[in-house]
Amino acid sequence: MVPVGGRGLSHARARQRLAERLAATGIQDERVIAAVMQVPRHLFVDEALATHAYEDSALPIGQGQTISQPYMVARMTEALLAPGCCSTVLEIGTGSGYQTAVLASLVRRVYSIERVASLWQRADARLKALRYRNVRLRYGDGALGWQEYAPFDGILITAAADGVPRRLAAQLAPGGRMVLPLNGAHGQVLVRLTRRTLGFRHEVLESVTFVPMLGGVA
Repeated sequence: MVPVGGRGLSHARARQRLAERLAATGIQDERVIAAVMQVPRHLFVDEALATHAYEDSALPIGQGQTISQPYMVARMTEALLAPGCCSTVLEIGTGSGYQTAVLASLVRRVYSIERVASLWQRADARLKALRYRNVRLRYGDGALGWQEYAPFDGILITAAADGVPRRLAAQLAPGGRMVLPLNGAHGQVLVRLTRRTLGFRHEVLESVTFVPMLGGVA
């Protein structure tokens, strides 16, 4: 994994302020905060939005999709990794590639699937330009997972599902974790599932708002 930096002192200072905000909002894992500081978020958004890249807010990336707010990227990453996980991670919904880059800074290998061709192409080019050599991207239906490389220590889903996707849950290694937003009767909640010998441990983490998880490709 190759450390990457921002362009100019303004981006470096903005990333430092963002790291301080994440710590203030409850992110405790210093590895995660360091990874968020390291990844140049301004390179994952349109140039016109670059001045807003280090604000703690979601931003549009086209095709009705968004780059998640840095807090949510850090929160999901922290929930997935602590404690003692993971070596290999499957990400469903590459989007801009920002969450992918944060994960790649922390684990041995990231496999990521994107269903929108134009987003997949841009993310692939961006991550290669930034020399993330431990990332493998795929254009396809994320709900099917990536059986070729299963089982995964962790699975992170960046869109809200109506229920736990069974095909993805089946690709978790014993003791592995899945972090995803789920739709419910009273809104969306962020959930962490841990695979046990029999069934899954289910933890509700907090209320969230994500775009819906869709099947197929576009």
